[in-house]
Amino acid sequence: MCRGNRSQQPVISEENIKEKEESVLSNQSSEVSQARMEATYNSANGRGNKNVVKYNRWGYFFLIPFIVVYIIFQLIPLVSTVYNSFYENYMSGLKQIGPNFVGIENYKQLFVSGDIWIYFKNTMIMWILGFLPQIFFSLLLGSWFSDNRLKLRAAGFFKTVIYLPNLIMASAFSMLFFTLFADSGPVNSILMQMGILSEPFSFMSNATSVRSLVGFMNFIMWFGNTTILLMAGMLGIDPGLFEAAEIDGCTSTQKFFLITLPILKPILLFVLVTSLIGGLQMFDVPQILTNGTGDPMRSSMTLIMYLNKHLFSKNYGMAGALSVLLFIITGILSLIIFNFSGNKEAINRKAR
Repeated sequence: MCRGNRSQQPVISEENIKEKEESVLSNQSSEVSQARMEATYNSANGRGNKNVVKYNRWGYFFLIPFIVVYIIFQLIPLVSTVYNSFYENYMSGLKQIGPNFVGIENYKQLFVSGDIWIYFKNTMIMWILGFLPQIFFSLLLGSWFSDNRLKLRAAGFFKTVIYLPNLIMASAFSMLFFTLFADSGPVNSILMQMGILSEPFSFMSNATSVRSLVGFMNFIMWFGNTTILLMAGMLGIDPGLFEAAEIDGCTSTQKFFLITLPILKPILLFVLVTSLIGGLQMFDVPQILTNGTGDPMRSSMTLIMYLNKHLFSKNYGMAGALSVLLFIITGILSLIIFNFSGNKEAINRKAR
């Protein structure tokens, strides 16, 4: 009896199990889709989960300090600078002239005087004198420190020493070099004792020496920072590329120019643009070294020093016009660098 009853029970096959699973999954998916449609409808009609909205508000609350600081210290001064550039507003003795709307007369005066191009040339010359040795030694030191085969001892110590000049204030550097290269300074004394000079050489009265000193100080202060950036990029290169190049018979020079430099192109572009912007804003080193005069014969006068003279004389109209022109020049030079490097895709992404 028991055996007969057992044989009459329906046998559950694998196909039936699969059909039941599929039906369950289809029911679940339909329920999920229905729930999503209801949630979408509720959110569209303002009946969504209020807790989510409350949590999202905290992000905007945390942005408030940044927005306030940006508006007060960035946006308002920027708008005020552009506004003042179209007005005549300066002090004549104790008498305040303006503000009177003059249109683009301040810009015309800058171009008519021709001083802006002289100071622009001075700025670019001193920047190039500091940037070329900076990028050369940074690439050289970065390749040495990132090469594990050299097994350099005390590499961490030397990396720290290289970066230390970047922590010293530019004013301290300028005062140090002003003392070293003065007419009665240690450099002239050593050169005269060695018989190289018969009389003290006036470094501060020669245009070439002053420009060279400014470029050398900028090189000393910033090559450590550039070395760290380039070395970080070099350490990120896959060692397998160098091993494959060695198998193909490439020399160290070929590996550097065919592998390292192309991969470092984005970092080199970043260093070039940031260094150019910093060079156009060069102020503290030549200001202190020449006591704000830009001597000899204004050969070390930079654009920011020229701007500072207008601000010191409270000629806010000319200062605003010069600031706007400096902003435009910086943008144009940066775009030229991007186009020259062939990195048009990055510009297109930013434009989107």
